[in-house]
Amino acid sequence: MYVAAAVLSVLLALVTLAAGAPKTLLKGAESEGLQSRMGLSAALVRFIGLSEVAAGSGLIIGLFWQPLGMAAAIGFALTMIGAVGFHFQAGDYATPDTRKNAMAPIILIVLSAATAVTLGLAA
Repeated sequence: MYVAAAVLSVLLALVTLAAGAPKTLLKGAESEGLQSRMGLSAALVRFIGLSEVAAGSGLIIGLFWQPLGMAAAIGFALTMIGAVGFHFQAGDYATPDTRKNAMAPIILIVLSAATAVTLGLAA
């Protein structure tokens, strides 16, 4: 079970770090879109990015101390639940053009839950 937990943790950590770094630095189209289209402040976008980077770091450290990895996976899932709410509020699930990008948080919630469960079973 540890191999599955490690694979899921590394995969999720790579995704969270890749998604969080541009938001933390306020660079890239995604952070600009969150500010202009979603109406989020720069401070909130940076906070979201920092929480994603922290989750990625926690997942990597969680390979050696599973409770931290579980907490990081659960925290990231909560962040993605918030993202689903913002996408729903913006109407992204109603239009086919924006639905594809808005589905990513839902997939990441499932991946985060699977990571937390496998880390718990591997402990």
